[in-house]
Amino acid sequence: MLIYRLAEEVSATSSAPPPTGLAGFMGTYGMLIVWGLVIFAMWFFMFRPQSKKRKEEQKMRENVQVGDAIITIGGVMGRVASIKEESILIETGPDRSKVRIKKWAVQTNETIHDD
Repeated sequence: MLIYRLAEEVSATSSAPPPTGLAGFMGTYGMLIVWGLVIFAMWFFMFRPQSKKRKEEQKMRENVQVGDAIITIGGVMGRVASIKEESILIETGPDRSKVRIKKWAVQTNETIHDD
């Protein structure tokens, strides 16, 4: 009974009217603005640099030329022997063994071009 009476007193004293006018407007839309800024900041600092890096990697893979020294994602080092639309033939080792790889498997191009 005492707990019930205390609960009534707490609910009676804490039932403030909801904010009206500008305060109510800023409470609801202010939170939406804050969440919008958080999402924009995440995009700007996380996703945008990732997409820039992906574009640079794609450009590097498209600019690979015959004779370039490359390293694949798997760590295979070799020199480009020929290029087709989606694949590259590389020569590896002193015995010039040839391996065909996909273009997306090129991690770095060690040859510097004067473009």
